[in-house]
Amino acid sequence: MRHLKTIALALVLVWSACLVPMHGAQAQTSQQAAAPDYQTWRAFAERAETLIDQRFTPDEDLVTLRGELVGFRSQFLAAQDANSTRIATLREQIAALGPPPEEGATEAEEVASRRAELNEQLAQLQAPGIAAQEAFRRADGLVRQIDHIMRERQAEALLTLWPSPLNPVNWVSAADAVWGTAFTFGTQVTGALQDPAYLREFRSNLPIVGLLFLVAGFVLMRGRAWIERLVGRWLDEGADRKSKRVLAQIMSLTQIIVPVAAVVALGTALVLTSLTGEIGAALASALVQAGIGYFTARWAGRQLFPVHESRRAPLQLPAPRRREGRFMANLAGLFMGLNVIISTVFDPARQSDAANAVIAFPLMVLAGVVLFRLGALLSMHFRLAAADGGETRFFDRIVGVFGKLAMIIGIGAPLIAAVGYVQAAQALLYPSLVSLGLITGLVFLTQLVDDTYDIVTNRGPDDPDALVPALIGFGLVLLSLPVFAIIWGVRPTQLLEVWQVLREGFSIGETRISPTNLLSFFVIFSIGYLATRMVQGALDSTVLPKTKIDKGGQKAIISGTGYVGILLAALVAISTAGINLSGLAIVAGALSVGIGFGLQNIVSNFISGLILLIERPVAEGDWIEVGDTMGTVRTISVRSTVIETFDRTDVIVPNADLISGKVTNWTRYNSLGRIIIPVGVAYGSDTRKVARILKEIGDGEPLALLDPEPQVHFVDFGADSLDFELRLVLSDVGFGLSVRTELRHQIAERFKEEGIEIPFAQRDIWLRNPEALRGEPAPLAKVEPRDPRDENARTKMRYDEITETDAGSGDADGGR
Repeated sequence: MRHLKTIALALVLVWSACLVPMHGAQAQTSQQAAAPDYQTWRAFAERAETLIDQRFTPDEDLVTLRGELVGFRSQFLAAQDANSTRIATLREQIAALGPPPEEGATEAEEVASRRAELNEQLAQLQAPGIAAQEAFRRADGLVRQIDHIMRERQAEALLTLWPSPLNPVNWVSAADAVWGTAFTFGTQVTGALQDPAYLREFRSNLPIVGLLFLVAGFVLMRGRAWIERLVGRWLDEGADRKSKRVLAQIMSLTQIIVPVAAVVALGTALVLTSLTGEIGAALASALVQAGIGYFTARWAGRQLFPVHESRRAPLQLPAPRRREGRFMANLAGLFMGLNVIISTVFDPARQSDAANAVIAFPLMVLAGVVLFRLGALLSMHFRLAAADGGETRFFDRIVGVFGKLAMIIGIGAPLIAAVGYVQAAQALLYPSLVSLGLITGLVFLTQLVDDTYDIVTNRGPDDPDALVPALIGFGLVLLSLPVFAIIWGVRPTQLLEVWQVLREGFSIGETRISPTNLLSFFVIFSIGYLATRMVQGALDSTVLPKTKIDKGGQKAIISGTGYVGILLAALVAISTAGINLSGLAIVAGALSVGIGFGLQNIVSNFISGLILLIERPVAEGDWIEVGDTMGTVRTISVRSTVIETFDRTDVIVPNADLISGKVTNWTRYNSLGRIIIPVGVAYGSDTRKVARILKEIGDGEPLALLDPEPQVHFVDFGADSLDFELRLVLSDVGFGLSVRTELRHQIAERFKEEGIEIPFAQRDIWLRNPEALRGEPAPLAKVEPRDPRDENARTKMRYDEITETDAGSGDADGGR
C-alpha cells in the first residue's frame, strides 16, 4: 500500500531527524572542509537543464535528478560560510586603519600599503563564498523548476477527466482488463507447473510452505481472537489500576503485530511455492500490505469504539453506536486492503482510463459510505458532549470538525468519481481513511503518556491536569505532521529538503541562525538562568536575613540580581551561540519605534517599578492610600503593585500611578500615627468638665503615647454645639479604627453618667395653611365694599394688598 510505505518512510525520517543533531556539527565541519567540485557541478547542471527542458522526462527521473541537485545545493550552502571567521577579522583590521582617504586626499604610505594588502587578502578569502553563492542560486533555481513541473503534472493528473464509470460502454474495457489479467496469471501458473525446475523447487520448499500455511491459518483463525479477548480482559480488570492499564494498552499492539506476522508468513509461503509467477509474487507483497492496513484499522476501531463502557474512551458513544464504529473500522481496513491488491494486480499504467475508472469505482463507493458513517459517529460524539451543558473540550470540537469533513468527503469523492475525476476522488478518499487511523494512533500515544506520567508521579484522578503530558502530546502532534504530509501527497524528498534547510539554518541580513545555534543558546541561557535563581535563593535565605537591610531593600536587591543575571545569561548565550546581532541593528531600530508607541505604558510601569525597588518610597507591608484605594502593600513587581484593602480584596495598581500620582504612606518609617476624634456638646455645658473627661479618656487608652500626651482642644462654637477635639498619637496607627470605636463608646458612656448632652440639629417648621392638610377648604376673606371713586379707599386697598402679599411672603420664607 502506497500510504503504508509512505508512513514507514516518514517514521524513518522522524528517527533520522532525531539522530541528525547528534552528528550535525561533525557533518557540517566535514562539508566545510571539502570544497565543492565546481567543474563537475557545471557539467551536471548542463545535463540537468537538458533533462528539465525535455517535455516527456519521466517523473522518476525528475525525482532522482532533484535529489542530486539538493545534495549539490547543500554543499554550496555550507561553502558560503567558508573563511567567515578570517573574513570578519580582516574587516576589523581594515576598520582599524580608519576610513579610506577621500578623492584627491592621501594617507601615509605604510597605511596605504597595509590597506591594499588587507583588501587583497579579503578579496581572495571572499572568492570561494561568492562562487558558492552563485552555484547555490543555480542549483536552487533548477530545484524550483523541477518542483514547478511536478506540481503541474500532479495537478493535471488530478484534473484529468476519465470516462465515466457509470457509462455501460466502458464496462467492456474493464471486463477485458480483468479477463486479460486473469489469463496472464493463469498462463504464468501453468507455465511454472510445466517447468521441471519450478517443480523441483516447489517440492524442496513444500515442508516449509506447509508449515507456514498451518501457522498462518491457525493464528488468523484462532490466535487473533484469543489475543483480543486477553487484552480486553486486562483492560477491564485494570480499569482502576493504572499500571495494569498501561500494560494492557501496550499489549494491545499485539493485535496488529501477531496477525501481520501471520500474513507475512502467508505471503512468504506463496512466494516459496515458485508457482505463482510474476503476478503472484506481486500479489503476495500486496497481501502483506493489505494485512497491515486491515489489522491496523481493526485495532484503531477497538481503540476509538471500545467494547466495554469506559470513561477513558476517546469517544463517548452508546453501545450500539460503538459496535457500529468497530464494524465500519473493519470495513475501512478491508476496503483499503482491497484497493492495494487491485492496484497491484491491475496496474493502472497497463490499463486504459476507462478500465481503471470502472474497476476502481465500486470500491470507492463502498469506502465512501464507510467514511461517511465514521464521520457521522464523530459528529454524534461532539453533539453528545455539547448536550451535557458543560464547556466542550478542544478535543471534542476538533472531533466534530473532522466528523463533518469526513462526511463531506465520503459523499463528495464517489460523486466526482462518477463524473470521471477518479484520480482526484482517490486522492481525497483513501488519505482521509488513513488520516483517521493516524489520529487514532496519536490519541492512543497521548493516553499512554498520560497514564505513564500518572504512575511515575503518583498523580490521583482528582488532581488537575499536568503540564508535562500535555507538552509531550503536543510534541507528538508536531512529529506526526511529516507523516500527514506524506499521506496527502508530499514527496519524502521535499521533507528531507525542508529538514536540511532547517538544519543549515536561515539568514537574516548577514546573520545566519541554525538549530545548532538555537540549541546552544537555550542550553547556555538555561544554565545562566538556573545559576541566577540559585544566587537569588542564597541571598534570600542565607545572606540578606543576616544584614540590617529592611525587607523592602532585601526585595530590591534580590529583584535587581535577577534582572542583571538574566541579562548576563542572555548576552553570554548569544555570544557563545555565535549569533551576530549587528546585522539586526536596523531592524531593531525600526521595531523600537513601534514598540515605543505600542508598549509605552508597559515600559513606563516597568521603569516605575525599578524606581520603587531602588528608592523604596513604598515598601511591602506599608499602609498607603492611592486615590480611592487604601490598604497594605503586599507585593511590588516591575509592572504593578498589589494592595490588600481592609476588606481583604487585592487591588492591582500600575507602578506609574505610585510614581506620578499622590500617595499617602501612613507607615513609611514607623507605625506612629495621630488620630482625631471630634466631639460636640450642647450649649450650656461645663466646658472645663468636658475637657477634663475627654483628657481622662485619652490618657486611659493603652496605645496612646505619653510623649506627646493626648490633647483636648476647644475648637469652635458650632451652629448647634460646642465643638471639641480629642487628639492622640498611637504607637501603631494600624489600630486607629478600632481605637476610635472604643473611645467613642467610652465618651458616650461618660457623658451619659455626667449628664452632658450631645446635641443634634433641630429645625422649627411653621405651616401657613394647615387646613389644606386636613382637606378643608380655605376660609374666604371678608372684603368691605369701597367706593372706587374714593381715592383714599383705593390707596388703602393697595396698601392692604401689598401688606398681605409681603406678609404671605414672609411666612413662606419663615416656613422654609
